[in-house]
Amino acid sequence: MKRTTLRRAALPAALVLSLGLAACGGANENTETTPGGTGGGETTAAEAQLSGELNGAGASSQQAAMQAWIAGFTSVQPDVTVNYDPAGSGAGRDQFLSGAVPFAGSDRALNDEELTQAQERCNGGNAMDLPVYVSPIAVIYNLEGVTDLQLSATTIANIFNGTITTWNDPAIAADNPDATLPDTAITPVHRADDSGTTENFTDYLSQAAPEAWTEEPDGEWPLPGGEAAQGTSGVVSAVQAAAGGIGYADASQAGSLGVAQVQVGEDFVGPTPEEAAAILDASTQVEGRPEGDIALEIARTTTEAGTYPIVLVSYHIVCSTYADQAEADLTKAFVEYVVSEDGQQAAADAAGSAPISENLRTQITSSLDTISAG
Repeated sequence: MKRTTLRRAALPAALVLSLGLAACGGANENTETTPGGTGGGETTAAEAQLSGELNGAGASSQQAAMQAWIAGFTSVQPDVTVNYDPAGSGAGRDQFLSGAVPFAGSDRALNDEELTQAQERCNGGNAMDLPVYVSPIAVIYNLEGVTDLQLSATTIANIFNGTITTWNDPAIAADNPDATLPDTAITPVHRADDSGTTENFTDYLSQAAPEAWTEEPDGEWPLPGGEAAQGTSGVVSAVQAAAGGIGYADASQAGSLGVAQVQVGEDFVGPTPEEAAAILDASTQVEGRPEGDIALEIARTTTEAGTYPIVLVSYHIVCSTYADQAEADLTKAFVEYVVSEDGQQAAADAAGSAPISENLRTQITSSLDTISAG
């Protein structure tokens, strides 16, 4: 058996996640595939035995999940090699739009200009943004003696904009009537790097507390002051080192730090996987998108019980039409595994993400059913 190779430039080896075996022959060899089919002897694209190589690139937020997805997929498709370059969302979108990779991971959906550009890349079809990875963003804190901190959106915004400077501020006390709050100075910590986590956190603040947070959502922290730290690990370390520290980070990385409950309606809700996944079902799809596209307007201001509004939603971007049948089959099969119950649980175990709901899985599967070649 010899290793199949792409007709494009190889991805940077130092950045590529790769598992699985190369295979003889082309994708879908000696199989009858009915994408999304069930029963009657038909198989889904993920169940049909495929062979070949599939390359993707994009969001580093998906890196741990991607390792689990690749391992799980290649355990059932041992003749497929999947590579993923976690070069960042922007790089992934660029590689997808240029035709260098058949799918991209991105912490935001394609914009209108990119959707137009994608029509040429997708052989006259359209690109589809499919929300496959949901990561709750926790408000983490280091405050001795306070274990059940509750914060409204306005209080959080005023902490991070520098208006609230001590932990016994009346606004924090109003959110926590049963807590004994010290007069410790607050040290707010934000990301120093351009970050999808920051963009989603500031999007929450701008929507849920518009009077207190007047800045536009941005991946780069928009205000002076506070302490800056590089990456998620840097924020966690900085909050751990500062008595009275507070920051925002992927909930799975909070470790021993306190995790605030955020006000939703009359309740205060923590960043559990169930509540994080529920916010997607409470959200609406962006209007005017191509058929099969599931770009979401996250319901940051929802009052619906059991939802957590501070989440990062990351997409897989695929084509509705590929020039090559093997590329279409491999892309479809891999993303079908990603959104399956097994795939979502594998990501939750590896990355602390929130498995998507059955309702959203059904929508994504319907979109994948439209993938074709020609």
